Amino acid sequence: MANRGGGTRWASVVLPGAPGSRVTRLELFYDLVFVFAFLTVTGLTASRPSWNSLFQALLVLALLWWCWQGFAGLGNLVRADQGVLPVVGFVMVAAIFLLVLSIPSAFVDQPGGFNGPLVFAVCYFLVRAPQLAVFGWVARSDPAQFRLWLRLAALPVVATALLVAAGQVPPRVTSGALATGLQLGLWAAAVLVEYVAGIILGGSYWVVTSAGHWAERHALMVLLALGESIIALGLGSKFGNALPLTGPVMTTAVLGIAIAAVLWWAYFDTLAIGIEHRLHAAREPGARARLARNAYTYLHLPMVAGVIFFALGLKDLLAESASPSTPPWGEAIGAFWITVLYGGVAVYLLSLAACVLLALRTVRWPLLVAVVAIVAVAPAAARLPELVAVVLLSVLCAAAVVVETLREDGRRRQIRQLALEEEVAAEAERSRWRQHHL
Repeated sequence: MANRGGGTRWASVVLPGAPGSRVTRLELFYDLVFVFAFLTVTGLTASRPSWNSLFQALLVLALLWWCWQGFAGLGNLVRADQGVLPVVGFVMVAAIFLLVLSIPSAFVDQPGGFNGPLVFAVCYFLVRAPQLAVFGWVARSDPAQFRLWLRLAALPVVATALLVAAGQVPPRVTSGALATGLQLGLWAAAVLVEYVAGIILGGSYWVVTSAGHWAERHALMVLLALGESIIALGLGSKFGNALPLTGPVMTTAVLGIAIAAVLWWAYFDTLAIGIEHRLHAAREPGARARLARNAYTYLHLPMVAGVIFFALGLKDLLAESASPSTPPWGEAIGAFWITVLYGGVAVYLLSLAACVLLALRTVRWPLLVAVVAIVAVAPAAARLPELVAVVLLSVLCAAAVVVETLREDGRRRQIRQLALEEEVAAEAERSRWRQHHL
């Protein structure tokens, strides 16, 4: 998510990426902190479930996603494990870890220690600043690119200022619901500053050197989000990992794994491969930039958010099913948790359908029908016992994916065969190189 400089030879401080580059082990190390971040975001709502905390979690997730986009863009533009980049990366990881630690107090300062909202704002800037510094180093030899970089560099400054104001101004000028509304408005403005700039600046904001790297990075983040749903199953919010092995607990666990597996299949079976192929085929820089921005940066965010809120619903559901006071099939799940659980899955499937429509120019009707069905039955499901509601959700998801898989009429086989041939060719090329050089 930056622009390549031209003209002069790059210094050995940073080495340029290549069209065939893939995700490095160092980048996977960076992503480990986002596993902790996802757990913290779900904990932000699980500790005090309300519509207000749900919106707070969305705002935090949006800023975390933008920080991660900087990591993804950096690793695509330059070699993240060469030169000075590992040191820069470790600094950013430390900053993002402190930012995640400050999430529980990002809106309301907790007693003891530093001011939580201020720590969050400062750490956000400390994550974004090194990313943009590397982008500026690359663009320094091209006046046009450097002028664009100056505009980009102003964005985190403005966003950070809004976050500082959100943490410090509302408590000093008003109180109650008005203070909360003002704070959330300033947070939303900070998010909009970063995201809207990507649309205003257009394709110049996204230059994808390696389509394979860009696609793989985003696919791995979806995988991490799905991993969060499995972690949520294993770590109930009230019982830690000492869950009683009762019938409801085991049923909830099996259903949760089943839904997570179906969500994995819906994305990774052919969709992720097909979109990556489309990104490879987009040779014209502007078309590739728009696809990278719209299908990956913007549409993968609601995809990841949907999985995280599904995980949040699972965490509460498992805690409830493990409680001795809960009836065998659970209490009525209620409007809030049905929105989190069903809404998360619906948003995920809708984002998949939007990606397919945007990148592959086809309509995945089973996914859209599943979204409509989930939304339609949600009001009635809110009055059902918790386990019954999860059974219904699993049936709807499984039916959609089965129909989607069976109706592809050879397209699935073609996409997967093409991916296999590419993998075999890459393996053969690596084997030839190793035979000659190792």
